[in-house]
Amino acid sequence: MSLANLITRETQRYLDTHPKASAEAARLKEHWLFGAPFHWMNDWATPSAMIAEDGEGAVLTDIDGSTYDDFCLGDTPGMFGHARPEIARAIAEQARRGATFMLPTAEAAEVGELLAERFGLPFWQTTLSASDANRAMIRWARAVTGKSVIVVFDGCYHGMVEDCFVELRHGRTRPDAGLIGQVFDMTRTTRAIPFNDIGALESALAMGDVAAILAEPAMTNCGMILPEANFWKRAQALAKKAGALLVLDETHTLSSGPGGATKAWALAPDALVIGKAIAGGFPAAVWGVSAELGEKIAAAPRGPGRSGIGTTLAGNAMGVAAIGATLREVATREAFDAMLAGASDLVSKLRGVIAKRSLPWCVVHVGARAEIVFAPEPPRDAAAMRPALAQSDLNHALHLYLINRGILIAPFHMMMLVCPATTTQQIDRLVAAVDSFADEYAKEAAA
Repeated sequence: MSLANLITRETQRYLDTHPKASAEAARLKEHWLFGAPFHWMNDWATPSAMIAEDGEGAVLTDIDGSTYDDFCLGDTPGMFGHARPEIARAIAEQARRGATFMLPTAEAAEVGELLAERFGLPFWQTTLSASDANRAMIRWARAVTGKSVIVVFDGCYHGMVEDCFVELRHGRTRPDAGLIGQVFDMTRTTRAIPFNDIGALESALAMGDVAAILAEPAMTNCGMILPEANFWKRAQALAKKAGALLVLDETHTLSSGPGGATKAWALAPDALVIGKAIAGGFPAAVWGVSAELGEKIAAAPRGPGRSGIGTTLAGNAMGVAAIGATLREVATREAFDAMLAGASDLVSKLRGVIAKRSLPWCVVHVGARAEIVFAPEPPRDAAAMRPALAQSDLNHALHLYLINRGILIAPFHMMMLVCPATTTQQIDRLVAAVDSFADEYAKEAAA
């Protein structure tokens, strides 16, 4: 059976078992542009938008009554499981007292202490999303260094931040082909270089005009690409020598442990950005800075009537309450122990399937996050990853196959996330479904 025939078969299977979702998807198109409150919700392999009913722990239920082992977890905001009672309680209790005041609450001091203790940076601010936090860090980096250029890694994604919508093509930084409505040439102030390429980083810093390097500790938005041995040690030294700030976006790599990859790998950034799961999926993010950088930010000149950068609802009382509950009660050492053990089990079993079937695939993982890559060896940069990501029919077929067998993984590529509630039985069901698909795929490839 060809992949096209498999996709046709699985599409019909989905339609036959999801009549309510199909009807509701048609209704959504009447008033929601792109047929959903946010267009990414249509990026699944299904023929129309899936419609969620509720979620609890590592299980999601749709309006047709189908249940799913959820390894997507909202594409990371649900990293610690859906409907955590600790977070729901904190949000509800604060909502009864008021949602936002343009004033700190009595809990804010403790939350700041928890952030500083956990992540090793003394000064923090909140935003509504990691996009906002990354944007703030870029502005502050330029303000305190007096430099204009940002260095990013080819294939990066740091949210809806215009400065990062560039890519490396034929050795030159180019505007991202998917960027719409852009009128300014971001390549004048942003340089894209290959991940894991110390020589390229040294060259990018050589002109002395770089304000900051903005990066994930491991790249997770163009497939998953891990840093090579000593890469970050050498990168940190180069940044310091050049007077450039190192800003690490831990929105996804928080899955590495209680202190994210920064603590797990003993990194020493000037600043951190964490979004999505930091408030258990409630819209909130944080950025934190070193003592030295905090002092420079505090002393930076401001124009009349301007006290800094932000939005009115940043730091709202409900967001701070959700962050506090997450740090105190949800993102615990015990929770991460369970997540990391589960991910290790998942990775081992998936690699067993790939080896048994002699498939030209591999599995890459960081902490509780794992990814099937359609390449025989883990790519070291985005250029090497792109051929694997370009196998769109294979990606579509496997996603849809898993959905029809009650399993969700992230829709954008083959990312899976293990939460504290994920069971061995759920892991085994995912592995069995991948094995079953691989059997069909291998037969198709051999035909």
